Amino acid sequence: MTDFTKDEMICMMLYNPGTREGLMAELEAMRSQLTPSERRLGRLSKSILTKLAGMTDEEFDSLELYPDI
Repeated sequence: MTDFTKDEMICMMLYNPGTREGLMAELEAMRSQLTPSERRLGRLSKSILTKLAGMTDEEFDSLELYPDI
């Protein structure tokens, strides 16, 4: 299974509409709005998109994006 960093998980929680494909679309939309000064967020979202593209919907569904606190 793909390992996501803490920052990647937080970003995924914020943009996740509930499906892997939906999250990928939301991240792409967000990336299209970034300014040059938001390079860190651009790199973070690119890393997430790369990892999401390499996993199946079943693997995505098994992620615990919203752990009990």
